[in-house]
Amino acid sequence: MAKIESVEALNALRDKNRRELALRLKGDKIEEMVQVRVAMDTCGIAAGAEKIMDAFIAELEAQGVENAVVMKTECMHHCEEEPMAQILVPGKAPAVYGRLDEAKVKEIVTKNIKNGETAEGALALDVR
Repeated sequence: MAKIESVEALNALRDKNRRELALRLKGDKIEEMVQVRVAMDTCGIAAGAEKIMDAFIAELEAQGVENAVVMKTECMHHCEEEPMAQILVPGKAPAVYGRLDEAKVKEIVTKNIKNGETAEGALALDVR
């Protein structure tokens, strides 16, 4: 962890952690919420899944999506597609996306999570 060198940096870290925690603590109504499951096994982490998880959290907040929870999940067994995420929107078929980057996360939040449309690049995978 980087050294915190100012009160502003400490406050920014606190605010970031509060936002992340708020998104992750919505477990009481999980079946009614959009679930973003980011594959965080060894291969996912090595491919940058932590950055993708942070990007989902930030983008959901930026777009005002409150009915979503971001969580870690195990390997989806398609390591060549890492970093990966599965999006579960209540009442819709699950969508799996691979080779994610921050731009793709923004598109997924806008199209798949907010508008209920499968974003381009969804993989034809069953990762139950």
